[in-house]
Amino acid sequence: QQKEREEADGQDPQYKTANAQPNDDVNSAARSNLISKLKPQELSALSQSQTQQVYEEAMNMGLDNSAANAATKDTVALTQRQTEEEEEEEEEELEEEEEEGSSEISASDEDGSWIAWFCSLRGNEFFCEIDEDYIQDDFNLTGLNSLVPYYDYALDMVLDVELPMEDSLTEEQQEIVESAAEMLYGLIHARYIVTNRGMHAMFEKYRAASFGRCPRVFCQGQPVLPVGLSDLPRNYTVNVFCPRCHGLFFPKSTRQANVDGAYFGTTFPHLYLMTHPDMIPARPTQVYVPRVYGFKIHPSSLYFRNHEEHPHQEGRSRRAKGRQSRK
Repeated sequence: QQKEREEADGQDPQYKTANAQPNDDVNSAARSNLISKLKPQELSALSQSQTQQVYEEAMNMGLDNSAANAATKDTVALTQRQTEEEEEEEEEELEEEEEEGSSEISASDEDGSWIAWFCSLRGNEFFCEIDEDYIQDDFNLTGLNSLVPYYDYALDMVLDVELPMEDSLTEEQQEIVESAAEMLYGLIHARYIVTNRGMHAMFEKYRAASFGRCPRVFCQGQPVLPVGLSDLPRNYTVNVFCPRCHGLFFPKSTRQANVDGAYFGTTFPHLYLMTHPDMIPARPTQVYVPRVYGFKIHPSSLYFRNHEEHPHQEGRSRRAKGRQSRK
């Protein structure tokens, strides 16, 4: 019966007895030889017949039945890994080609729209895209020609108007015009965002927290709004205003923190909240109380000497105001 089983497996019992090994060293060497032999084969997937062929070749190399099965599984797994790696390399090459194509498309878009290019620059995430018909209305630009150098050239650059050949500028003048175009767009932006269309565009950014979030713990990540400390350019950089605690903070990004605050103006966040009162969040009810070893600091301590109101007094004053309002 043993002889019949071995003959059924396709192996000569005498050959098996002559080549029997006391350990698996020979089997391992033969399996490695089989895998290295089959490795160069470019097979997308081993079919059933190919798998049987691998198994028969493993048997011919002197492997027993279990070792041949193991070598066949290793070969199949190796072939699958090779196929997956080749597919991943092809996908990476396709993605690189798509990225190159998209970069070319974005470059062409930049050539076609100065406004879209300007708003896509790093650090200009606070800006929204102004409708060109708003810029083309002279009434909306009243008084800006006295603030912006090379005003006409800057306006043409913002609106993508090509200059005639006789009005060609030097490199130095071109740099001045580019800077003037940025200033002009920023000052128009401050006027645009207090209109209905501008508020709607800024609402989308506010809802996505594109302006950042309040760093105060008790505000619980409240989205903020951009604001300037002056309506005249080159005085202050932009800050962010928290509608919950009414605090003023620097933007998180250093690039954004270098943007002129006049490009957003002193009015926008407050007029925005007055126009949309349903979006005004409740003021934080929690107040931080400093402690030393678990004990509150006494109001007469020098710790509070430079503070008009310490947390205990502030809490009592709020409760007193609440009682007066109820009366």
